[in-house]
Amino acid sequence: MKRLYIFLLTVLICGISNAQKLDLLIEEALIKNPEIQAFELKYQVATEKVNEANTLPNTQLGVGYFASEPETRTGPQRFKISAKQMLPFFGAITARENYLNSLADALYEDIAIAKRRLVASVSRSYYNLYALNEKQVVLAQNFQLLKTHEALALSAVEVGKASAVDVLRIQMRQNELEQMKQVLGQDYLAERTNFNKLLNRDKATTVIIESEFLMPTDDEFVNSSNLVLHPELLKYDKLYNSVSQTELLNQKESNPMLGFGLDYIGVSERTDADFIDNGKNIIMPMLSLSIPIFNKKYKSKSKQNELIQQEILAQKEGRLNKLESLLDKAVKSSNSAQISYNTQTKNLKQAKDAEAILLKNYETGTIDFEDILDIQELELKFQMNQIESIKNYYLQQTIINYLTN
Repeated sequence: MKRLYIFLLTVLICGISNAQKLDLLIEEALIKNPEIQAFELKYQVATEKVNEANTLPNTQLGVGYFASEPETRTGPQRFKISAKQMLPFFGAITARENYLNSLADALYEDIAIAKRRLVASVSRSYYNLYALNEKQVVLAQNFQLLKTHEALALSAVEVGKASAVDVLRIQMRQNELEQMKQVLGQDYLAERTNFNKLLNRDKATTVIIESEFLMPTDDEFVNSSNLVLHPELLKYDKLYNSVSQTELLNQKESNPMLGFGLDYIGVSERTDADFIDNGKNIIMPMLSLSIPIFNKKYKSKSKQNELIQQEILAQKEGRLNKLESLLDKAVKSSNSAQISYNTQTKNLKQAKDAEAILLKNYETGTIDFEDILDIQELELKFQMNQIESIKNYYLQQTIINYLTN
């Protein structure tokens, strides 16, 4: 659990005072998410099964009445009461408890895995909301800029420096931006529903995203050695141990079981004679032994357990390879996002410089609104790519944190 909280701290990004902090939202999700609750209840059931194992086999009781009373020297037998208790071999109950405890330990890793995945899902959805919101802001800014260009074009038409076609072209571009903004609005609502449902709350609940995410200038250090402590891998260790406990239990169950019992027979007095012990009841202690002579199934179970352990080791190795590949891919993608962001920043600055040159030409009467629209379209593209690069960077950091924290 301590590692989980450290993980939550690593995904924090400072934002404005009225923004909803990601760590607080994650904490809410961990408390309210029904899938996490289901895993925790499943774990409680598994731990309760340990108490179930600490029991002896059922005591056998029997009562019989002699329909035809057999005569004995001391009198006729009337009824019979018997009791019998089988006892497992020494250590069998403890072995069963250890086996069930090992299963509970494996389930506990499922809880840790589920929580990590939930943290990653909440973070991923939060960054998607950020990107969708920022893109809408950029579109709104570009739309207002087009309004300025439209007014400039109308003035240019009046003095003969532009044609009505330029005005129509700007207006068509405005329509395109408005369409893009509305589509992004629908995507935002869908992502907001996904985010709120991860927190098990109403889909229309407002989510206030932090105002700005900064792209780090330096590469983040990734401690890949922590990967071997990942719950997905630790679970295989717990499963391996549970099979070991299964084998110990199998060996205990292959041993004989000892039983203790008592028969009590009620005897009536004889009326035709008078002697010592006339009508004396019969008490007969008994000792029984259950021997697994045909123990082929226990030998087969031992072989199965050995094969299962080999399978678990192979699965763990395969999963470790996949996690290492996933981590390496996330690190490289994170670096690529930084490279892309820096490139888009340079391109955006150059595009703005080009736009300034084109607008300055308006004073000399050589303004070309088609070139201005082309430059502004490039600016919008670079701005969108910047937002996408920031989002991709933090999405990859989410994967890295899932694997190494």
